[in-house]
Formats: sequence, C-alpha cells, structure tokens
Amino acid sequence: MEIYKGRSNPDRRIKGGFGRNMGRTLLISGGVAAFIALLAFIGYFFYLLGTLPKVDRLADYRPPIVSQVFGEDGSLVGEFYLERRTVVPVDKIPKKLIEAFVAAEDANFYQHKGIDYLGILRAAFKNLMSMRKKEGASTITQQVAKSMLLTPEKKFSRKLKEAILAKRMEERLSKDEILYIYLNQIYLGAGSYGVQLAAETYFGKNVENLNLAEMAMLAGLPKAPNAYSPIKHLDKAKERQAYVLERMVKEGYITQAEADHAKSTPIVIRSMKKINGDQSAYFLEQVRIQLEEKYGEDQLYKEGLKIYTTMNADMQKAAYEGVVDGLKALDKRQGFRGPIKYLAEGDVDEFCKRVEDGIDSAALKQGATYQGVVTAVNPAKGDVTVRVGDRTGILTRKNMAWAGKVTLLESYGKPEGAKGKNLPLGSVIEVSVVTPDINKSGALFALDQEPEAQAALFAMDPRTGGVRAMVGGYDFKKSQFNRAMQAKRNPGSAFKPIIYAAAIDKGMTPATIIDDSPVEYDSGKEKSWKPKNYDNIYRGAVTMREALTDSINVVSVKILEGIGVNSAIEYAKKLGITSPLAANLTLALGSSSLTPMELTSAYAVFASGGYRVTPYFITKVVDREGKVLEEVAPPALPVFSAATSAVTLSNEEAKPRTSGGSLTAVPVISPETSYIMTNLMESVVTSGTGQRARALGRPVAGKTGTTNDMKDAWFVGYVPQLVAGVWVGYDQERSLGAGGSGGQAAAPIWTEFMQRSMGGLPVRDFPVPADVTFALINPRTGRLAKEGAEGSVTECFISGTEPTTYDGDAVKTDGEE
Repeated sequence: MEIYKGRSNPDRRIKGGFGRNMGRTLLISGGVAAFIALLAFIGYFFYLLGTLPKVDRLADYRPPIVSQVFGEDGSLVGEFYLERRTVVPVDKIPKKLIEAFVAAEDANFYQHKGIDYLGILRAAFKNLMSMRKKEGASTITQQVAKSMLLTPEKKFSRKLKEAILAKRMEERLSKDEILYIYLNQIYLGAGSYGVQLAAETYFGKNVENLNLAEMAMLAGLPKAPNAYSPIKHLDKAKERQAYVLERMVKEGYITQAEADHAKSTPIVIRSMKKINGDQSAYFLEQVRIQLEEKYGEDQLYKEGLKIYTTMNADMQKAAYEGVVDGLKALDKRQGFRGPIKYLAEGDVDEFCKRVEDGIDSAALKQGATYQGVVTAVNPAKGDVTVRVGDRTGILTRKNMAWAGKVTLLESYGKPEGAKGKNLPLGSVIEVSVVTPDINKSGALFALDQEPEAQAALFAMDPRTGGVRAMVGGYDFKKSQFNRAMQAKRNPGSAFKPIIYAAAIDKGMTPATIIDDSPVEYDSGKEKSWKPKNYDNIYRGAVTMREALTDSINVVSVKILEGIGVNSAIEYAKKLGITSPLAANLTLALGSSSLTPMELTSAYAVFASGGYRVTPYFITKVVDREGKVLEEVAPPALPVFSAATSAVTLSNEEAKPRTSGGSLTAVPVISPETSYIMTNLMESVVTSGTGQRARALGRPVAGKTGTTNDMKDAWFVGYVPQLVAGVWVGYDQERSLGAGGSGGQAAAPIWTEFMQRSMGGLPVRDFPVPADVTFALINPRTGRLAKEGAEGSVTECFISGTEPTTYDGDAVKTDGEE
C-alpha cells in the first residue's frame, strides 16, 4: 500500500491547472486583442492624418464676404452673401475686445499649443459633478479648425480631427493669425459673421469704436448667439456680459473698477443698417439674375464683388412707399374684409410666440405692420386691446374708422350667423404702429389690411436708359413675380399716344378734325363691333388734341383706321414694343398686352426727343482685388432746343449710337414728332384724365389707361429728366371696383413717386425743336383764327403742316386762280 504525503487531491490538481491555463489564455487573447486594437487605432489615426485638410491654406484666409451693390450716387443699396461678413485686420480690432473673447472662450489661449489639457480636465470634472454637459473645453484654435476645415457632424472622429488640426495650426500660424481668422469667422447672431458686422448690427458702430461694455457683450455671444442676443433678450445679454467682465478681471485684463463701470454703462441697441432690402428687392433681384448668369453663384455670393448700378436710392424708396401707400388706399376704399382668422383662447399664446420670434427689434417699429390678436374689447368706447407677440397696445375706434361699422364681441371664435363686420376676441388682424411700445406695452395701433391687388412701377432716365427705380409688387417675400418686367397686361388708353404719334408722322396734326360719333365695324362674327366712349358721350367734331386729352375711344379707332393697323404696329415696334400686337382696330384701345417696362420705354422715346434707349441696371462690376470685370457708359444724346435745327433721320443717322460698353441710342422718330406728342400729353395732365399729376407743379406729360371693367389701371408720364409707368390690377384678372380707373388708382401712385423723386431736380420745360411752329386756331374747325377771336387757342405744328386758311375764307377748288 502506497502512502501519499504532502500532496493535494489529484482532482483538485487537475482543476487548478485548468484554471491557470484558462487565465493565461484569456490574458494572451486580451493582449492580442489590445495589440490588434492598437494597430487598428494607429492605422485609423494615420488614415485620418491622410484625409485631413491642409492647414497651410488658412495662411491665405479668404472667407466668403459680402458682395455690395451701390446706387448711382455711390450709396450702398444692397448685398448678396451666403455669410454676411466684413473682414477686418487684427490690428484694427481693439486689444480689449480680443482679451474679452480670450477670457470668455479660452483663458489659456496664449499658453497652450492648440489643446488645453487642464481645461479638458476641469470641464470633465464640472460635467461629472453636475451630471450633464455644463462646460466645453474647445480652445479658440479648435473652434477655428472646426469652423474652417471640418463638417459640423458630432462624432468622435471629428473631435480627434479637430485636436490634430489644432496642433498643426499652432505650429504653422501665429496666435495673432489664429485670432484674425477666429474673430472674422465666428457667427455672432442676427445674421452677422465676424466682429465688424456684429458691431454694426448691435451697436451701429465700427469695431474700433466699441466701448468696454459693448465689447464684453459681443464676447458673450459665441456660447449662444440667439439666447444672449441684445436685440431680443437684453437682460440675458447683460448677465452674460457681467460674466465676461468678471472673467477679464480674473485674468488680469481689467480692474474691478473698470468692470463695474462697464456693467453700469447703458447699452444702446442701434443697428448701422445701411440698406432696406424690402424696398429694393425687385431691383436687386434683377441685378442678381444678370450677375449670377454671367459670373456664377460662387463669385457672386462669396467673392465680395462691388456692383455699381443705375438705381437712385431716394427714388427707389419713393417708388416702394408710393406703391405700398397707393395699394393700401385702394384696398381701404374697397372696405374691411374682416379678421384674417379666429383663434380659440388656448391658441393665442402659441400664435403670439411665433409672431414674437419674427420681430427683430427691441420695440415695434413705427409705421411697420404686424399681425396681432384681439385680447380685449371695450364696446362702450369702441377700443380694442391687441397683442402683437409679447407686446400689447390699443386700437382706438378712430384708428379703424375706415372699416366702417364694426361690432366688437366679448367672446372667442368666429361668430355664426352674425350680420355685418364683427371683431370677436381671438381675431387675428393686421395693425400698423402709430406709437411704438415702451417695455412691451403702451403701443398705439391703427387697423390695417394687406391689399389683394398688386402694382408695379418702372422709372428710367429717358436720355440714357438707366433704370432709376423699380417695384414689381406689394411684397417681394410673398411673391417674387416681377410685374414691372414680366406681367403682360392690356394698357387700355395708355397705348393711344403710340397711335397718335404714328398719325402725326402720317401727316395729321393736333388740329385735325375727326368726327366723334358712333360707328360700327363688321367683325366677321355674328355681332358687329361698336366701339364706345368711356363716358358714353359723343361730342361731334373734335380736334386730335381734344380726343387724346379726353381719351375719346371712337376717335382713336377712326385715327387707327385712317393710318392703317399694320402701319401702327410697325411704328410701335420702332418705339421698342416687342410683344405681339393685335392686327385689328381694337389695338387703338390697348387690347394687346404689354409689360410696364415695355410701355414706359416707348414713352421714353417721346421724352428723349426721338431716341430709343435700352433700359439697363448695371454700370460696373469690380472684384475684391479691385479689378474691373465690366463697365458700360451711358449713350450721349444731342440736346434739342429752339436753336437746334431739325434732325433729319437719314439712313446714316438712323444707325444705333454707341457710347462705351454695348449701350446704344437709336434715333427712331423726329424731335418734332416727339415734341408734338409731349405737348398733346401735357394737355392730358392740365385738363384731361391725368389731372392728378398736376400736383407735381412742373411741366408734365402723361396718359392714363383703364381697361374694360376696370381690370387694369395705368398711368405713364414724364418730365424731361425722368419717365415712369405705373400699373395696378389683380394677378387673377377682376375689376378693381369703384375708384379703380387709371386716374384714380395708378395716377396717385405715380404722382407721389414723382413728387418725392423730383425734389432735388431743377424744374425744366420740354425743349421746343426749331421746326415746330405755333399758330392760333379755332378748335371747332381746325383752321386759323384771328387774334382775339372768341374760343381761339394756340396750337403747335411741325413746320409746314399748320393750317393756311382762316374761318370764313373761301375754299379753293381745282382750276381757281
């Protein structure tokens, strides 16, 4: 028998050996896995290194910058951009502003080499203690790397790339170069990129003129530009400002006394807004279309082009406000349509929050229009409390008098079966601001209403073709359709001057007598065509002048019949009309559709003395380096006066005249015919359908136009320096109703525009060419009248066409001596 001493149980020995082998296996497997993972990480790391963008290109920092649009006087009138930014050199940025950003965003900026390891540990500890992400640890260098070189995706790989690029940037760029990129690149809210645009947007200053309080407020924005916006949330912005100032004290950049003084410094929000995009929107859109087609999107939106245009900023403002005022006046004449919609009491807060989000100012703007909700009514006084966003104000009975009798209801919801116009609680209405609010209360409102009709205004210099102002509709944001250039509508009687000019060149004169009596034409259909006068009055024998002054339809048709439809069509083409024209007698009444630009350009021929010029918008384009990419010069026209001999349009002279670039002025009719037509249209203003334009108080020529059922209203007119056309109507054709004629709907817009546009221009008479003669005539017969004869008038003629006989003279017959 064997005795085993000092040895363990064989089974236990086997089990222990198996455990040690398993542990060793796991250890080896773990080591192999770790080694493989390390190799994978190293491989991935080197893969990332190979895919990283080059840091070297940051040395030539060329961010997208604003392309600026200038008016004819050099004033800024518009901008094109993807990111609204103006680059400013770091040496123009105040030292205290740099220190404010460093203190707030990266206190160790001047010590670290791209990554702040202590900052990472500090942020990790704070986040762990609060159990949420309370603080970040990205350095300014990392923020530049993320902004300039990486996509905004939130992945570990991006953070790793960010760290690698930050290290590389610190090796290749100086601290000042990194700050230069950062302070010009960073988004600071309200559409502003970089400190210069932010300084302009919030404080109306250039960056070098900021005080310490303003600098600290800007430096507090990167964390949350919208939440800390001084425009929308001044209280929060001041809290963040105080934090930045205390950080500056801690870092030794300022003293506590300086910080306390900055905290107590009043903050005045004042935007250095140089342009009003709304009023110039249609003009700028036409410029954009032309430039984008020629230079492409990248160059237009990123390369800081300087674009010089023909726009007169004051005229453009007058055009926009004239259209808005005119359409509102027309709309109010047609009556109040009632609330836009009705809200339940529980829906008011949500609606008002959306309105508040769209308000970009601390207080409501005087004269601006907003959507508001009726929250209280006082039927006894007739007053209404209206909430606009987070603000409240009063709408008095007086300020909604234009709406007529409106019943105020102290209940929510659309009234069922109620008669007349009602305004219950929860009604959404449009109000304009008479007196702005103070601390979000106390505003005084007036009832407003968005017009349903549309209008267009096109104004140009008749001597050059330079477009001075253009409005293509009531609101560009809601409709980009440019009615000034794209809408083809019947011009009605506004087309008659083209017919009359053709007749003048066919030998007729302002004293030619035509019979204003009913007439009937075989239309080839079941019913014959019987043109009618607007007022259904027939005057008998009238002169050509009387016919145009009073816009007599029957006489215009007879004139067209006399000269021939085809002849009139060719004449219209000569004046620049390119749209198809009806080859029948209805053409005399403006039955063929034209754009406002087209008809205004044709009138420009009369204003210029017979020259056709092409409307144009852009005069010069310069790139960011100062290189001129294109430039055109306006055509030079001769000046006609009584001392100037008549211009005979020989074949040589009828050739286009070029003056720089590709602009041309083409002599298409004689200055004498131009003057006769101008003189005739002066009568339209002084004693005819266009008398509203007399308010201009200077020589004016023009013509109204109104189509059947008042679907279109026109007024086109001019002074020697400017020609403008206005159209008013609905996009989906229907009657403008009472007050919808050319003289009532379009002429007031034209007159308001011209009154404001002519303020700085001298009063000028229309020059009379040498071959125009004046004679005293009897307007009942069209023959010469003796001095002092009753009813005689002075009439103008192209020399040689004036009458040669007096009333009472025997009419010679063939064979008489």
